[in-house]
Amino acid sequence: MQKKRWYDYLWIWSSVYLILGFFNILFAWLGLICFILPLMISIVWGNKAYCNHYCGRGQLFELLGGRLGLSRNRKPPKFLSSPWFRYGFLTFFMTMFGLMLYNTWLVVSGAPLREVVTLLWVFKLPWNWTNTAAVAPGVAQFAFGFYSVMVTSTILGLITMVLFRPRSWCTYCPMGTMTQGICHLKHGKDD
Repeated sequence: MQKKRWYDYLWIWSSVYLILGFFNILFAWLGLICFILPLMISIVWGNKAYCNHYCGRGQLFELLGGRLGLSRNRKPPKFLSSPWFRYGFLTFFMTMFGLMLYNTWLVVSGAPLREVVTLLWVFKLPWNWTNTAAVAPGVAQFAFGFYSVMVTSTILGLITMVLFRPRSWCTYCPMGTMTQGICHLKHGKDD
């Protein structure tokens, strides 16, 4: 049996992040770590160490789907890992991220704060139990939008985890696609 390393417990980070955001939406800002760190690792070291070792979400899916047996453990369809799907999904995801930033800009410019979390880019859940009075409306709007992105991607990952192998999300994860692209462009390798 292999000895556990400190980063084998980063699934706790993903779980705590989702729970904290549920109770106080401003914790959503912590999720930027999961956006900046993988990009920095791929730029500086030219590898996907974040995806392979430090991604708490991937570890969470491995725990739920693998160790707890919530996955059908079937090979995902080939199209999920095809370049056209991965880059198409990345484009779609970044478009949704851009719209989130645009909505934040609208609130910074004077539009009213929309206290909703949008799941799967369609379903708007009122999130008015959280107190955002301590921060500027734009800061709160970014938190609502960013938490929506993080929860949506987690839901997609859980769905593919249940239907296929535990880390099937990793085959089309937008962050994984970006880091692989960076490694390929900057260092001439995919991982």
